[in-house]
Amino acid sequence: MTFKSIMRELKEMKEGIGNISKRGGESKIWRSRARSHVAPDRAQTEPESAVQCPWANLPPELLLDIIQRVEESETAWPARAVVVFCAAVCRSWREITKEVVKNLEQCGRITFPISLKQPGPRNSPIQCYIRRDSATSTYLLFHGLMPSEGKRDKLLLAARKVRRATCTDFVVSLVADEFSRASTTYVGKLRSNFFGTKFTIYDSQPPCDSIIPATPRSSRRFYSKQASLSSSNYNVCTITYELNVLRTRGPRRMHCILHWIPMSAIQPGGTAPTPLAFGKSFDEQLSSMTGSKGKEPVTSTSSPSLSATPVVSLGSEDPLTLKNKAPRWHEQLQSWCLNFKGRVTVASVKNFQLVATVEPSHNISPEEQEKVILQFGKIGKDIFTMDYRYPLSAFQAFAICLSSFDTKPACE
Repeated sequence: MTFKSIMRELKEMKEGIGNISKRGGESKIWRSRARSHVAPDRAQTEPESAVQCPWANLPPELLLDIIQRVEESETAWPARAVVVFCAAVCRSWREITKEVVKNLEQCGRITFPISLKQPGPRNSPIQCYIRRDSATSTYLLFHGLMPSEGKRDKLLLAARKVRRATCTDFVVSLVADEFSRASTTYVGKLRSNFFGTKFTIYDSQPPCDSIIPATPRSSRRFYSKQASLSSSNYNVCTITYELNVLRTRGPRRMHCILHWIPMSAIQPGGTAPTPLAFGKSFDEQLSSMTGSKGKEPVTSTSSPSLSATPVVSLGSEDPLTLKNKAPRWHEQLQSWCLNFKGRVTVASVKNFQLVATVEPSHNISPEEQEKVILQFGKIGKDIFTMDYRYPLSAFQAFAICLSSFDTKPACE
C-alpha cells in the first residue's frame, strides 16, 4: 500500500467520523432542548473532541514514522502537497510535521509558504519559471523546469504591475487573484522611481524572527463598519541600473544591495536571516490595534506611503552586493553571450546573471565569486526561467527579476 492510499484512507476515516459525530451531537442537543429548552455546553464540545481524538491520540512514535516516510517519498509538487495535508490534520500532526520538515536551505524542497522567504539551498539552485500576462499586467512564478502541458505546476508567487504618476509598483501575493495589502496573502512589493533606474524591494515582515526593527507607521481608515490596515513594509533590497546616456553598445548593468544579508553569508559557514513563520495576520493586527471593547481606535490620516521603512543595521559587516555578470562578445553571433547552461534559449535585453561583488578585503574564494546566485532569461513568448540559490529567497529573487520587466529608457 502506497503512502498516497494510506493518506486517502485516513482522510475518508476522518470524514466518516466527523459525519457520525455531527449527527450524534445534533440529536443530543435536540433531545436536551425537548426536556429543558437549554442545550448544555458539554453537548456542544462533544463533536469537536470526538473528531480530534482518533487523530490526536495516535502514538507519537507511529505518527513520526508515518510523516517521515511521507516526507522522504514525496519530493516534488504536486505530490509534495501530501506533506502539507499531514500538517493540516490536527495540532499534534502539525507539530510533528514541522519538526520533520527542514528549512529550504537544508532540504532543498519547497513545502510551506514560509519557504518562499527562506534562503535557497547552497549546492544546487531552485529552478522556476515566470509566466507573463501582458493583458492583465500580472506575473506568475511557478516551481519547475519548464511549463507542463497539464498545467499542474505549483504556483509560488504572483505579482501585479500598477503604474502610478511618479513610480511603478509590483505588488507580490501568494495567490493570483488577490493583491490587496490588507490581505493575509500579501507578501511584499517592488517600487521603482520615475525613470525606472532605481527599485526598492519591501517585505511585509522582517526577514529574520530574531530581528525586531522599529515598528513602522501604519495608516488606518475606518468607513462605517469596514476597516483597512496597510501592512508594514521593510526595505530589504535596493536595485540600481546604471545610466546609459551615451547609448553605448552593451547589455544593462545593475547592482543589488541586500540590506539584511551580510557579505559573510556566501562564505563557508556564513549565515543569512531565515524566518521561521509568517507574522501576524491582518485580523490579529487589527484586533490588537483597535484596543479593548468600548475604546475608540486611534485613527491616522497619514497616507499609505512607504515613508517609514526601517533598514536593519549589520554593524561592522558590509551588506551583500550583487552585480550582473559581464557577458562576452561573440563575433560569429554578433551578440553578447552568457553561459546559461541551457536554461535560456532566446536573446533578450532582460537576460542576466547575478554574482557577488567582492572586495579584496572580504577574503572570498574565486569559486564563490564566480558562483551565479540568480539567473533570469527568456525561453519563449512571455515565458522566462528563474534559478536562484543561497542566500536569496524566492521572494527576493522574484522581485529582482520583476525589475527587469519595467521599461528603462535611460539605461538602454
